[in-house]
Order: sequence, then structure tokens, then C-alpha cells
Amino acid sequence: MSTTTGTPAAPVTTSRTYPRWASLAVLCAGALMTILDGTIVTVAMPAVQRDLGFSGPGLAWVVNAYLIPFGGLLLLFGRLGDLVGRKRMFTAGLAVFTAASVACGLATSQGALVAARAVQGAGGAMTSAVVLGMLVSLFPEPREQARSIAVFSAVGSVGATLGTFLGGALTQALSWHWIFLINLPIGVAAWLAAVRILAREPGAGLRRGADGPGAALVTGALMLTVYVIVGSGDRSTSATLLLAALALALLVAFTVRQARAEHPLLRLRMLRSRTLSGANGVQILMIATMYGFQFIGALYLQRVLGYGELHTGLAFLPAPLAIGVLMLGLSARMTGRFGAYRVLLAGLVLITVGMALLSRAPAGGSYSDVLPPMLLMAAGFAAAMPPLTGLAMAGAREEDAGLASGLFNTTQVVGGSLGLAALSTLAASRTDGLLHAGAESVPATAAGYQLAFRVATVIAVAALGLAAATLRPRRA
Repeated sequence: MSTTTGTPAAPVTTSRTYPRWASLAVLCAGALMTILDGTIVTVAMPAVQRDLGFSGPGLAWVVNAYLIPFGGLLLLFGRLGDLVGRKRMFTAGLAVFTAASVACGLATSQGALVAARAVQGAGGAMTSAVVLGMLVSLFPEPREQARSIAVFSAVGSVGATLGTFLGGALTQALSWHWIFLINLPIGVAAWLAAVRILAREPGAGLRRGADGPGAALVTGALMLTVYVIVGSGDRSTSATLLLAALALALLVAFTVRQARAEHPLLRLRMLRSRTLSGANGVQILMIATMYGFQFIGALYLQRVLGYGELHTGLAFLPAPLAIGVLMLGLSARMTGRFGAYRVLLAGLVLITVGMALLSRAPAGGSYSDVLPPMLLMAAGFAAAMPPLTGLAMAGAREEDAGLASGLFNTTQVVGGSLGLAALSTLAASRTDGLLHAGAESVPATAAGYQLAFRVATVIAVAALGLAAATLRPRRA
């Protein structure tokens, strides 16, 4: 990555004699645990549905209940971390996340699981909101900072996909409850390491203020938007439009609040940057495509090809391996040689081609219909994500670097949540329509997934077009 996320006022040293890279390992471990739980439930979805009786569209809330608080609260907890201290926020987030994981694992009803997942998302936001700020403080020198951010980005990208494999292995070997209960020993170990290794950073003090009403407005707007998409097939058109209008009103209220608040979550002047706004818009579309692939691709392997949970996890394993190897080994070199803009476009082209090939996967298909598109999308994501991050941060002023980081994390979660909601609802609606028309179960299910993959291809094309229009470097 050729750009950094801003220069902190002063480098941070650990309170003990541990090297800074040990602190990086702790930060990566904490972030990895929260990122894994965004995707680890994917393969376990059929088992959760059988056990707790979720409907098809309702099943997406097992994921969305985590993603929406996570995305909606990142800006607030990032601000609170600046006020109360980043280490304090990080360790508190680990504690909340671990406790909520235990509640998820012990859940015996739909409501209990969804509620615990929401608390998990809040804990994940507390942890993730301050990680990047702590990282750039630990590594103020540009070259080391670039290396540390590359490591952190690779851990996050691999973790998001690796969760599919771990979810399948734990579900088949034990039960779906253990995809959450496994976080108890990991979370305790990460918390102890964080307390011992990370340096204490004094905050600016709560008297500086944090925009609680703004956080409530944006979280409500995001949650209601996803609810509108998920339940659109179960309610009348007039009710859907009314709820959509309410979600838009909340978003407008958030914008007005940010323009007038003394300490806003989001300084609106930041959005005037073409590069920053364009990069965040591209990320929403790209992540929507990739999350749709992870969720619906796993269901295709299980419900169309008849794979078990472990087999599905193994089938997805080449993706995180390819992402890790390419992102750490080639992405930074390619960006340095050809420029962030060209590498980003090449990555988006690979994602688009891979999704277009996947949309042709038939009811009587095999793993050979899935593996080549999966590898293309993994290579595209590995190529696109680091330069996209660099472009987003390059579009922010130095004093807004932390806020730009929070915004970039937020749009990542928004894209995943909205993409998952929209594509899963389209697939379920198409399948239900064919079943009511007398089609057999497997062909109808495959047709629903094909429709979702075709729509995801269109979203990927839109990401490519937006990147080409907004992120082309200006001539000197």
C-alpha cells in the first residue's frame, strides 16, 4: 500500500519491553476474532435454520444482526476511543464480544440468538473502531506503517473468508453452537494479552463530547433499510414504501445533525473529496458482491450440490489461501509498479468475470463450476482491496485520517449487510415463485441462486464503472 492513514502526533511505545510487532499481533488477533464472526455463521446457516426454525429471509438476520450494530456504531466508538483511551475501548470491546459469544452459543430461540448477535456486533465495533488508530501510532515511519497495514489488511481479508471453513468444521464436528463458544478461550487469551502488552493511551476526556444522537440516527437508518429489503416479499408495496421513506428520513436527519453538531461523528466536508467519496462508494458495491458470493455460494454448495458443512468449508478454503498469498506477496508490488488506480480496476474486472461465470452454475453442476470463479474473485479482491484502502485514505486531510478510517470501515459493513440482504431476498423470492409454479426443489433453488449471482454481477460492473469515473488520478 503506497499511502498511509495519517501521521499521529507522537509514536506510542508499549508499557513493557515487548516489541511493537507483538502489539500488532495482539491487534490482529482481536480484529480477526470479530471479523471471523461476520462470516463463520455462513456454512452453519442450514443447521441454525433446522434447529431454531428460521424462515428463509429471516435467516439473513443471523448475519445482519451482527453487521448492522457493527457498522452503525463504528464512528461513535471510534470517537469514544479518542475520548476515554483506545486501549480501554479495545479491551472493553473484547470483553463484550466474548460474553455475547457465549450467549450466542447458549441460545435456544430465534430472538435470543439475534439479540446476542446484536450485542456481539456492538462489541466488535468497540474493538475494531480503534485498531487502525493504534496501529499507525505504533508505526509512525512510513515504510513500517505500510508493512503493518498490509499485514493487518491481509489478516482481515483472509479471516473474512476463512470463517466459512471454520464454521463448517465446527458445525459438522460438534454443532453450530460451537462456532460461538470457541470464542470464549480465544477472547480471554486475547484480552489478557491486550492488557499486558498494549500501551495505555490517555484519552482527551469525555467533556469533549461524542455524538450519541447521530449514532442512534445512522444505526436506525441502516437497520431499517436492511429490514425493508429483507422483508419486502412479505408485506404490501405501500408498507415497503412507507418504511423506505422512514429510513430515508432518518438518514436525512443524521445528515442535518452532522451539519449542526458541535462534535459530529462525520464531518460532511470530508465527502467533498472526489477520491474519498468515490472509494467508499466503490467499496460498498464491491463488498456487497463479495458478501453475496460467500453467503449464497455456501448455500449453493449445500442445497444444490448436496455438500455437508465440513465439505463446504473445505471447498471455500482455496479463497482465503489465494487472498493471503496474493495480498501479501504481489498486491503492494503491483500497486507500486502500475499505480493504485490500474490495479484496482484490474481487480474489479476479475471479480466481475468470476461472478458472471458463477451465475451460470447449474442445478446439476459440480465443484468445477464453482472453483474457477471463486479463484478469480479471490484474486480480484486481493488486488483491489489494498489500493482501494490507500485511495480512500489519500482523499482525506491529515487531521481527518482517523475519521476517514472509521468511515471506510463503516461503508465496508454497510455494503456487506445490504448486499447480503438484497441478494438473499432475491434468491428466496425467485425460488418460492418457481416452487409455487410446480418446479422441483433443487432446480428452483438453483434458479434463485443464479438470479442472485446475475444481480451481483451487475453490482460488480457498477463498482467498476464508479471506480473508472471517480478514482482516475488527475494530471498534474
